[in-house]
Amino acid sequence: MQNQHSRIKTVPGGRAEAAGSRAIQTLALTVLALGLAGCQPDTGTSSSTRKTVIQNTGSDTMVNLAAAWAEEYSKVESAVSVEVSGGGTGLGIAGLINGSCDLANCSRHFEPKENEELRAKTGTEAKEYTVGYDALSIFVHRANPLNEISLEELAEIYRADGRIQRWSDLSVSIPGAKGDEIIRVSRQNNSGTYQYFKEAVVGKDREFKLGSLDMNGSKDVIGLIAKTPNAIGYSGMGYATPEVKVLKVARKKGDPAVAPSIQAVLDKSYPISRPLFLYTAGDPRPLVKQYIDWVMSDAGQKILEHTGYVPLKMQ
Repeated sequence: MQNQHSRIKTVPGGRAEAAGSRAIQTLALTVLALGLAGCQPDTGTSSSTRKTVIQNTGSDTMVNLAAAWAEEYSKVESAVSVEVSGGGTGLGIAGLINGSCDLANCSRHFEPKENEELRAKTGTEAKEYTVGYDALSIFVHRANPLNEISLEELAEIYRADGRIQRWSDLSVSIPGAKGDEIIRVSRQNNSGTYQYFKEAVVGKDREFKLGSLDMNGSKDVIGLIAKTPNAIGYSGMGYATPEVKVLKVARKKGDPAVAPSIQAVLDKSYPISRPLFLYTAGDPRPLVKQYIDWVMSDAGQKILEHTGYVPLKMQ
């Protein structure tokens, strides 16, 4: 714009020439001012056409729930846009540490080393909000005749030294299956679901058996099991579809097996349920806190139930 302005020349002569020159100069200065105004940084202040954005990243287990919250909240607070992405609890925590998100969805607690890194990078501590619960469900192909399983049997299937490797070890024969080997479907190790399953089922100090099919997301787990008769896997209760079967789970072999449900989670009869969290880096800014308060209100909690999760209490 500066070069364009410098090319404006004064034409010597009468008043008409001078007036024309002044008009051209005025036009050039107006264009320059408009161009500079357009280059000003976005301060993030709201206007009639601009929304305040809350970046919400993390748990793949929670991504459908978070998207439902965001959609409903946009009807309540039109000046705020909550942008949701998944990728796993680890990605959400990394986003808080590097400052790329305002809220991390997590299906496990922040670890001490992660909080130390957050403190070193931002000077703040992780602030935790429990926003609901999930029943970690065990899925098999719908043709599988098995209806229940114990935590001990799950451990023997998934643990490195586990003795259960074939469906016949559980006295099961699957119609249409090729072979008898159990195909173990799991999650990648940046997943909070993976970490919870390891702690609650495999054993905190034990390792997973090699050779499992480790999926990126919860939908991928269900999709693979739906088309693989020999498969077994785990995911959030909200991901159940008619294409797979949900097993009842017993704490010990011979104990009553319980199906995952809201009531079974709240009365603690279902053995592998877990809390769901939102985390912020220190105290959230007011609009983020307002959103968290809405999530924990009756309106936000009803969405947990509608999307297959468990609210903090019965409505």
